[in-house]
Amino acid sequence: MKYGLIAGNGRFPFLVVEGAKKAGASLSVVAIKEEADPTIEQIAGKVKWVGIGQLGKMIDHFKKEGVGKAMMAGQVKHVQIFSGALPDVRMLKMLWNLPKRNTDSLIGGVAAEMGKEGIELIDSTHFIKDHLAPVGILTKRHPDENEQGNIDYGLHIAHEIARLDLGQTIVVRAKACVAIEAMEGTDATILRAGELAKGKLTVVKVAKPDQDMRFDVPVVGKPTIETMIEAGATCLSITAGKTLIFDRDEMIDLANRNKIVVIGSPSET
Repeated sequence: MKYGLIAGNGRFPFLVVEGAKKAGASLSVVAIKEEADPTIEQIAGKVKWVGIGQLGKMIDHFKKEGVGKAMMAGQVKHVQIFSGALPDVRMLKMLWNLPKRNTDSLIGGVAAEMGKEGIELIDSTHFIKDHLAPVGILTKRHPDENEQGNIDYGLHIAHEIARLDLGQTIVVRAKACVAIEAMEGTDATILRAGELAKGKLTVVKVAKPDQDMRFDVPVVGKPTIETMIEAGATCLSITAGKTLIFDRDEMIDLANRNKIVVIGSPSET
């Protein structure tokens, strides 16, 4: 079985390549020009570069490579769809037939097009299950009474926002929402919250109620903690079992040195 990887931005695609190598799996990589780090060629070898709207080109490449199962790894910013990128004919037809253009619908449409050609889109964490967050406190410090109150309040709100497919992150202070994620991404949401109410902020990042692990899997890492420090956030809650943690040791060490709490909260489902 040959696997395919659609690589977006960040560390995620690199971890998948490394995980596939450890598993002894054959991997064909297609990288999104507008998003993927060019250095992926250093570890993946041969890489096919395509524009964000070149769905037909991507599928044709996977078919030539004999790919039967494929994964999406790394963010492709939703806003890129509206950035003026020129879609090919296959992408245009797919977009035209979508009932709505939120994240699930867009990527679900891509998955359906791939399926028509015998390419199954599978769980993006297939080769890196060990990077998923466990349940419980991951740092030396535990949440204080105020932070725990923010988590309890924030989880309910965040799950509702995620259910509506608007975003997966909210920032809370004193049991009130300071910022809610839309297209801008987690880090930008945290920074905006810091501008509005700096200090004593709790960040709550959740998986969707029925999170499709094939795409849009929540991700945190050392940059998340760095952004929290800048914004004055002291606590981070993530969904255990459904959130990827990159560079876990470095991330938790930085959190500990800055007395930031990181907790893996049980999944809603």
